[in-house]
Amino acid sequence: MTKDDLRRRYEEASQWPLIGLAVLFVAAYAWGVLRPDLPGWLRTTLTVVTVIAWPVFLADYVFRLALADHRWQFVRRNWIDGLAVVLPLLRPLRILSLIRVARVIDRRLTTSLHGRVAAYVTLTASLVVFMASLAELDAERGHPDATITSFGDALWWAFTTITTVGYGDRYPVTAEGRLVAGMLMVAGIALLGTVTAAVASWFVGRVADAARAEDDAADAAADEALRAELRALTEEVRRLRAELSGEGRAGLSERG
Repeated sequence: MTKDDLRRRYEEASQWPLIGLAVLFVAAYAWGVLRPDLPGWLRTTLTVVTVIAWPVFLADYVFRLALADHRWQFVRRNWIDGLAVVLPLLRPLRILSLIRVARVIDRRLTTSLHGRVAAYVTLTASLVVFMASLAELDAERGHPDATITSFGDALWWAFTTITTVGYGDRYPVTAEGRLVAGMLMVAGIALLGTVTAAVASWFVGRVADAARAEDDAADAAADEALRAELRALTEEVRRLRAELSGEGRAGLSERG
């Protein structure tokens, strides 16, 4: 068994525990942001949960990297996992925390290419909007000039930002909030490009299927026409043989 085979077996065995840990992290982080009036001991517990999660993800990434036969190829193919491990150590970049969840669940959703794209885009967009709303509210709340002071404001702002609409009625005023906004804008453009590519691929596939169907129909019609000609030729040969046979018998009768 190669190291790549061992790595794949490890990924299959560890993906659901890692999903559970990621969901636990998000729940702890969201609870702390949405309920800033929690008792001190509970806030400490939530902080411990969020801090413990990252070393586990880091160990998971390092272990998978160590098991890869071609490590640079593994890094290139799993660069999102690497970002999800490294970048969220910075407080404003917790928006990336659920990338790992999306990557893992994506392997279980569907085997269809278009189905995988649709499911991945939908899941990723939902998670990014949710986490961006939390991160933005965490960064903006408490600033005297803030326009985003509730989760509803943050959620509305995240929707308008990721869809590149940007009404301007809600906007970040802190450096952390603007950093989250910049990341969300990039995510929105990337998701829009992914959706556009998926739709274009779907249309191209449909056109190709229609073209193949037309070609198959034309081939079937040509085959049917060829078979009809062969039947006609066969009947003609039989008729000629019958005529020749009849003339031959008539000649023999005259000689007799």
